[in-house]
Amino acid sequence: MKWKVFISLWIFNSNILTAQHEVKYIEGFTQGTSYHIQYIDAKNRNFKKPIERLFKKFDSSVSTYQSNSLISKINHNLKYGRTDDYFDACFLKAKEIWLLTGGAFDPTVYPLVNAWGFGPEKKDKLEQTKIDSLLTFVGFEKITLTDGKITKSDPRVSLDFNAFAQGYSVDLVSDFLIQKGVKSFVVEIGGEVYVHGKRDGQAWKVGLEQPIENKESKNPITILFELEDIGVATSGNYRKFTVENGVKIAHHINPKTGIPTSNQLLSASIFTDQCISSDALATAILVMGLDKAKLFLEEHPEIQAYLIYSDADGKYQVFITPKLIDWIADKQ
Repeated sequence: MKWKVFISLWIFNSNILTAQHEVKYIEGFTQGTSYHIQYIDAKNRNFKKPIERLFKKFDSSVSTYQSNSLISKINHNLKYGRTDDYFDACFLKAKEIWLLTGGAFDPTVYPLVNAWGFGPEKKDKLEQTKIDSLLTFVGFEKITLTDGKITKSDPRVSLDFNAFAQGYSVDLVSDFLIQKGVKSFVVEIGGEVYVHGKRDGQAWKVGLEQPIENKESKNPITILFELEDIGVATSGNYRKFTVENGVKIAHHINPKTGIPTSNQLLSASIFTDQCISSDALATAILVMGLDKAKLFLEEHPEIQAYLIYSDADGKYQVFITPKLIDWIADKQ
């Protein structure tokens, strides 16, 4: 499965050994990106194989890059039996965030994602008439889920959970580790992170990259946070983009206009109790733009955010929610 690759979180460690138990490391590739998992287990178990089986099962449900996945069958109006727990969880969370953000987050934007060249299909030559045509079957109100069955108002309506499914996969691995009795861990997939418990009595440290255009490698760290029991996701326009006729086209599509977003925001890092929510909200906030995002965050103090944007002079500026200031590491 191919997923977002622009996410910008690093995990920092001071010691390989704790006072009592060795930190176990698992890493590999999944969903078109890398994953890194660190955990402290009193039984010293290696969970790599069951976790990778989980990834495979997850892909078979919600990967638009697998032609035989559940979501692909639904998008192409093929027989699929009933939806599964992975699909249902993604659909219901998407509906929740769609309502919460006034439609800034909308997984039915998938036809436009493809048309702009950010999906599994070849980029279309887009004119306004083509965009307007695609917009006629974009809108989450056009699709419902009832008792394991999808109903569409138009057969061309299709879904794309890629904007937050990576965050959900982080939550799934986290839930797996908790069920196994693991009390301290960090799960990171493509930069999406969930931090659970403490390490040697101290919070884990997570760093955010500077939003520098760079599709391949990690950027310098701009800030460190000390975190516990929280999911973090970052969305930005500095890694996943295309250039057409000298113009950079970011991958975030505004579901109301059908056009890639263009505003002051360079990246949005969102902190909530679930990585799936953080992931979806990061996308929604980039679509909103800076001013609307500030109003939204003021109305929802339960959501913490670190926003990097460019001012009128092209210089980096930061907006940070008040509670998040207390989580900054190594404050002077």
